[in-house]
Amino acid sequence: MARVNLITGFLGSGKTTTLQHLLSQKPADEKWAILVNEFGEVGIDGALLAESGAILKEIPGGCMCCVNGLPMQVGLNMLLKQAQPDRLLIEPTGLGHPKQILDMLSADVYRPWLTLDASLCLLDPRQLSDRRTVENENFRDQLAAADIIVANKEDRWLDADRQALHEWQQQDPLSRPVITASFGRIDAQLLRQPRKNQQTLPRPAHHHGQPASGLAALTLKPDARWRRSLNQGQGYFACGWVFDSDTVFDTVGLLEWVRLSPVTRVKGVMRIQEGLVSVNRQGDDFHIETRQSSPPDSRIEVIHEAEADWNALQTSLLQLRLTFV
Repeated sequence: MARVNLITGFLGSGKTTTLQHLLSQKPADEKWAILVNEFGEVGIDGALLAESGAILKEIPGGCMCCVNGLPMQVGLNMLLKQAQPDRLLIEPTGLGHPKQILDMLSADVYRPWLTLDASLCLLDPRQLSDRRTVENENFRDQLAAADIIVANKEDRWLDADRQALHEWQQQDPLSRPVITASFGRIDAQLLRQPRKNQQTLPRPAHHHGQPASGLAALTLKPDARWRRSLNQGQGYFACGWVFDSDTVFDTVGLLEWVRLSPVTRVKGVMRIQEGLVSVNRQGDDFHIETRQSSPPDSRIEVIHEAEADWNALQTSLLQLRLTFV
């Protein structure tokens, strides 16, 4: 029987980094699996977690949280029956609502297969001062559904952020534990805490406006050097690109493209002259990390609150290629 944890958190709260840190603490005698879902269809998190030592299953396009839940059920069933993990970590999109997932995991049909342990919600307290974020029902209900709140990115907080977190904690009717962290560094023992939060969540009012492409992240068509994908829903828009393994990007130009693109969020794993780099930008926060592993392609995705000029962003990105036909 698998022990299951739901790891939620709004856009840019640090879910993937936290997952990487948790996976680094995996006991040697346990088999862990990850079921990861992203708002877009490119599959950035899958590339970042591919060599984590856990069995990985991706569900693209934000469809894990849709009301029918079919992609979620298929992915979950495949992992439970084929991988038979000791622990399963589920990471929904930052724009996903937790109700359908928690209802599914608590259903009678899964009782012989899994035990639902504590649900963790990543929170960047700076988001508590962002009216658009606070008014988002998914943001509110992700926090409401959690057993443990992980107040992440402490290294970036100002006094006002600490005060906002304190005020939120004082108003929490469930008085749940709040763990502070930087770079998602939390103790994996938190995963062993029991699921206690049984409050009923409202049914989400919004769903994704476009269907997802399927049960796998975006791939290249035969003989294609690159491919683009668009997705929208929950009041947000996403555009992502996949490039083949022979395409290399100008390092400085790529980092400037990520930093200056007029969008809310940019995330990717890209080939550059020096090797491989992961980029992660949320607002003004910009994190760069060189990587040793070699995924078979480059992937990058942007998310914004409005439909951006995708063609202009694409043209400037394509101009940064150093090797292409």
